[in-house]
Amino acid sequence: MIALADIEAAADRIAGHVVHTPTVPSPGLSELIGVPVTAKLELLQRTGSFKARGAAAKLLALDDAERAAGVVAVSGGNHGIAVAVMAGTLGVAATVVMPRTAPARAVEVSRAAGADVRLTDDMAAAFALMSRLREDGRTLLHPFDDPVVLAGQGTVGLEFADDAGELTDVLVSVGGGALISGVAAALRARRPGVRVWGVETEGAQAMSQALATGGPVEVPLSSIVTTLSAPTVSQLTYDHVTALVTDVLVVSDAEAVRGTVELAEHAKVWAEPAAGCLLPAARRVRDRVGADARLGLVVCGGNTTVADVTAWTARFGG
Repeated sequence: MIALADIEAAADRIAGHVVHTPTVPSPGLSELIGVPVTAKLELLQRTGSFKARGAAAKLLALDDAERAAGVVAVSGGNHGIAVAVMAGTLGVAATVVMPRTAPARAVEVSRAAGADVRLTDDMAAAFALMSRLREDGRTLLHPFDDPVVLAGQGTVGLEFADDAGELTDVLVSVGGGALISGVAAALRARRPGVRVWGVETEGAQAMSQALATGGPVEVPLSSIVTTLSAPTVSQLTYDHVTALVTDVLVVSDAEAVRGTVELAEHAKVWAEPAAGCLLPAARRVRDRVGADARLGLVVCGGNTTVADVTAWTARFGG
């Protein structure tokens, strides 16, 4: 388990390399959900998502030999962008492995940043190729099975704890689980009374399935939300969620897409479905904890295109 001191050390390490993103009350979302809502706008982070924090924390912690070997990362989109951009900034060669279902923009941005992008047929094959490249000598920059990355993502929670007003419950999207693990560790240390809730989409349920079975398991992936589509969580993230998170809620792809549209209409932010899934879950949390709830949302990323959202809303009738 990472400690508050680990997250604070990561914050010091990455200062000047990432953005201290805004934490703002949202009148539009508060009216929509029916209780006060505060949003942590990680979509305004460098590379368009919180992933820049963990990537920077890990890259800055590498020794000379690890840097010289170059890094390899696997990603459904945002981690790849973050590794490519941050590695390019720091002069480290990067190979990024993505499934062909990853957003085209993620592939384009990663290549433009100088990364060697390898595409595979699915996410399981992407993880397998990442493992082979690691065996060939590259330094692994894992998206969630690394305490240094987890501590870097936890700096989101430090800022949220410092900058938000009163909160009773914070909702965080879950893919492999590094973000919620780090945020929960920071918040539960700084604000012990705050409950933390995870949110997944149907067809990307690695953490909820792990909780149901008592440990990490491989899950089939079918969600359109590729940035949450980890084939399994790690023991590291499972342990943190088990200890620190109240529950992990699962919403449909259609609900996540509708949430994306609602974020645009009511919060005036252009987010991706990995953040849009928070809104249907927020309604469930409100119903479970009551009208005195004061909700915080980690709006994790905004790397989606108009064409993507248009296609999804047409598909799901949003």
